[in-house]
Amino acid sequence: MSNGKPQTAREAGSTPFGPNEWTSRYWKIPHDQDMLEPVRIASALRERIKELNCLYGIAQLAERYCESIEEMLAQLVEFLPFSWQFPEVTCARIVFDGRTYKSRGFSISPWRQASQILAYNKPVGELAIFYTEERPPADEGPFLKEERIMLDEVARRIGAIAIRQAAERELQEANRQLMLERSALQEANAALRTVLAKIEDEKQSIHRDMQVNVERALMPLLHALALELPREKRKYVDILRNNLEEITSPFMRKLSGIHHALTQTEINICNMIRNGMRTKEIAELRGVSVATIHRHREHIRRKLKITNSEVNLETLLKSMF
Repeated sequence: MSNGKPQTAREAGSTPFGPNEWTSRYWKIPHDQDMLEPVRIASALRERIKELNCLYGIAQLAERYCESIEEMLAQLVEFLPFSWQFPEVTCARIVFDGRTYKSRGFSISPWRQASQILAYNKPVGELAIFYTEERPPADEGPFLKEERIMLDEVARRIGAIAIRQAAERELQEANRQLMLERSALQEANAALRTVLAKIEDEKQSIHRDMQVNVERALMPLLHALALELPREKRKYVDILRNNLEEITSPFMRKLSGIHHALTQTEINICNMIRNGMRTKEIAELRGVSVATIHRHREHIRRKLKITNSEVNLETLLKSMF
């Protein structure tokens, strides 16, 4: 085809995915220049068809062996020679990730064309085409410039397919890990719910036992003690009785849970007010002045947001729980 001399040219056939095989024939190049150009165009057209078939074949292989780059390369190296100008003397070799794939009848020769395979911009292998016999010189030794372009494109696609398959494997592994972690988390949540339910049952059991002990053991003793005390002292027994009753109906705990701004002293005073004690009685019991209890009452009203209102503090506290 080059230097204007008669050369052989092969008719374009199909890739291994089509029904036909590559065939070749000799074309007699006329001396008449008017007839030479159509022959060249037809030859170039056949080469372009082979290149398109090659790229289409790579796409089919990538889809067929989407989970194994090794199997894809083993198939690819076998049909690559059919895409070059002289398939009858062409062999291919792919070196990728430490493994080598060779076409049938592979042998190394001086007539070589190679392209580096890159993945993530790093070399991971090489794609090489060899002619086992000498052929007329062309653009790059015996190879066409279009074959160089196709070789580089095939190498680029191998790298891209390798990157995609690696990404898909990583994604699958990440999904598998997420499923395992999700399963473990579900099991941990189930175990935690079981533990919390058991703790709640134990709390309820302790609460019932405490209530029974208060009602059966402490309350009778307090009643007997109240009968022995002077009338003016019996109010302290009443306060003690009321506080013990709070064990079964925990006003102070609930009040502190709802109104976080209240101090422990203010909560204790709220409990006394709720039990009907007057300011003077509370002051005497706590050993402080009446003015101190008044200040506490003002702070409590402010924190309960009833300052400057006619709401009775004792009534409000009794109605809260």
